[in-house]
Amino acid sequence: MTQILALTVFMVVVMTLLWLWQVKTNDASVVDVVWSAGVGLAAVFFAATGPGDDLRRIVLALVGGFWGARLASYLLVNRVIGKHEDGRYQNLRARWGAAAHRNFFFFFQFQAGLVVAFGLPALAVAANPAQGLLWTDWLGIGVAILSIAGESISDRQLARFRGNPANRGRTCREGFWRYSRHPNYFFEWLHWFAYVLLGLSSPLWFLTLGGPVMMYVFLMKVTGIPHTEAQAIKSRGDDYRQYQATTSMFIPWFPKKQENSP
Repeated sequence: MTQILALTVFMVVVMTLLWLWQVKTNDASVVDVVWSAGVGLAAVFFAATGPGDDLRRIVLALVGGFWGARLASYLLVNRVIGKHEDGRYQNLRARWGAAAHRNFFFFFQFQAGLVVAFGLPALAVAANPAQGLLWTDWLGIGVAILSIAGESISDRQLARFRGNPANRGRTCREGFWRYSRHPNYFFEWLHWFAYVLLGLSSPLWFLTLGGPVMMYVFLMKVTGIPHTEAQAIKSRGDDYRQYQATTSMFIPWFPKKQENSP
């Protein structure tokens, strides 16, 4: 409980300072960067202070820390620096009007709570007492490598496509994006199963299940796919609707053949 309390207080302070920054700049996009970095930091913190096997805690710190650093740096470079405020937050700011700053304060504190919630799988792994790395741990390491690599490649493929002016108004169908409309989200979800495998012998193992469950709900129902697809239809219209008709939404799969026009 002491570890959870310490992380909670730290994130509340960080998100409060971040909220003050958005009051000054009228840009809340950086909250996604800090959330990603915070979850990665939580994994490192729990790995450093947990009572479990030393080697597994080192693996946890490397997996969680690298995941958080990669995602945070990607979001910072591609979504924040030199960019306008993310459309999600622009819409919220317009909807909330004069109450925007007050509401964003509570929103930022909610993000602090989410850092703690998504840090709990790492807490469970750090409490795993099993000595040495078992075959399930090696499988978890493999899932972590596959998911981080897949998400990174997906992000680079999309960034390269968007970086070409000739592709303006078109939908990316290159690489992983040929087989899933959201391969980056799929690999992000897959990543959380690494902690399920790394924590199998932990007395707190049940906490690891929250990672993939919470991430799936957020991606499918809250801030992930619903917003992304709505924005894509608004900006790309029929081209994206055709993409929806032929390409798996989430889990990568072979695209459907397009029907011939009459």
